[in-house]
Amino acid sequence: MDPRLRALLVSGGGICTWQDVVRVAPDWTVQAACRAGRLVRPLPGVYLDATLIASTGAEGPILARVEPELARGAALAYADGRGAFSRLTALDIWGLRCQPPNEPVHLDLPAGSGLRGRPHLVVRHRAGFAIGPPQVVVRGGLPVTRLDRTLVDCWPLLPPVDRPGPLIRAVNDRLTTPQRLVAALAEVPRITDRAALRDLLDRLAAGCRSPLEIWGHDRVFTGPGMPAFTRQVRVRVGARTIYLDMFAEVERVNVELDGAGTHADPAEREIDLRRDALLATIGILVVRFTHRRLVANPAQIRQETLAILDSRRTHS
Repeated sequence: MDPRLRALLVSGGGICTWQDVVRVAPDWTVQAACRAGRLVRPLPGVYLDATLIASTGAEGPILARVEPELARGAALAYADGRGAFSRLTALDIWGLRCQPPNEPVHLDLPAGSGLRGRPHLVVRHRAGFAIGPPQVVVRGGLPVTRLDRTLVDCWPLLPPVDRPGPLIRAVNDRLTTPQRLVAALAEVPRITDRAALRDLLDRLAAGCRSPLEIWGHDRVFTGPGMPAFTRQVRVRVGARTIYLDMFAEVERVNVELDGAGTHADPAEREIDLRRDALLATIGILVVRFTHRRLVANPAQIRQETLAILDSRRTHS
């Protein structure tokens, strides 16, 4: 391989473009390297070092046969500063879902950019889209669509069972807020299962922070006799700050829903017991229900909760 071409590949992490080559060497050097099997062209005007491409037992588009970082680098080179990673690729870059190798790279570009989608590369043109804040941010050195819009855009692309997880995690990790997600949803007038997404955002805005809490909210802890629980209430006990899952302020009752995998470790159980005892010193009763009981006997859990609340009102 021509040493000038080799230097470009080294500096570009295995990627070079036609424009890069013709600045330093004759165009025939690219043609010769491709004929010799040392270069491959996954996208128009973009070339990869052939040694980085999986060959044994591999089929399909070239971008699907290289490491994700290399495929994304090639897509950015193809966009030439006009695109940002979006949807499922952006969700991976935001750290909320690992994109499997069989899924294509997603890029958003301004309308009229002239670039088309290619094998293993999905291009979406958006009117009014600009490669810069607030629509695009840089994360890990890569241009990516802002998180709230990314989460909304991914909703119809994921299997229904997997849709809530990234949104719940993003809110729990304080990467975004339910209010920002609602605003992002308003930017997308047509989306699959919009009502289900809006219901989830309503639950998140109400303070639900897990699928179990959402299930309990809908089936157990609302309706006649139930107070308007306040979720994720911050209280101070001495020097410690504690967040309450579902707090009935008048009755001074905090309901905690323990997930299916909670308290397998006795040490974790001990931590919760100490926390509950600390809350008791300021008059807050902690009532815990396990995932198993809540799902298996929602009516019984509801009756027990109503009885506890009524008892607290009677003796207050």
